[in-house]
Amino acid sequence: MSKVAVVYWSGTGNTEMMAQQVVEGAKEAGAEVQLFTAAEFSAGQMSEFDAVAFGCPSMGAEQLEESEFEPMFTACEADLNGKKIALFGSYGWGDGEWMRTWEDTCRGDGANLAHDSVICNEAPDEDVQQACQALGKALA
Repeated sequence: MSKVAVVYWSGTGNTEMMAQQVVEGAKEAGAEVQLFTAAEFSAGQMSEFDAVAFGCPSMGAEQLEESEFEPMFTACEADLNGKKIALFGSYGWGDGEWMRTWEDTCRGDGANLAHDSVICNEAPDEDVQQACQALGKALA
């Protein structure tokens, strides 16, 4: 049984709803899953998990949330090489640039992106919820 961490930051609750669906998908696929907010997770925990799903909405000028999520993620980057991960998040405007930039960063760090990233404009609809569950299953 694989151990999966789902780590997210959410301002409006949209990315939190996505995180809950990722958890459900991973559990359905038989993984042992733990859900963390960005403030609850640290780089020291990376080695405890076989896979990690990171979720963060687009903030400001198409970037990760700066006060909690980005510092936590930056600290985790040294442990991404060879790690099975997946990314998800919501946005309110723009075209998903923050996610493409984030994916490039992860690839540069040697991460194994196990599933296409899932993004949604505003609240996740049924299709996005199913995509989040599939993302979770891919990490199990």
